[in-house]
Amino acid sequence: MSTVKEQMFEIINSQPIDASFDEILRELAFERMVNIGLNDSRENRTHTNEEIELRIQSWQS
Repeated sequence: MSTVKEQMFEIINSQPIDASFDEILRELAFERMVNIGLNDSRENRTHTNEEIELRIQSWQS
């Protein structure tokens, strides 16, 4: 398994040579969000669409 620094290095190096600071940060943030979502899924910390629809409906009452 890669270290965090190695993963970041890979993401940064995969960017075009003229990528801006903001574009690189956006890619790093996106990778982090995807990893958080995958970990939540593995740990069963997710909700079904139906559960979310019920929550949203309860806010509108």
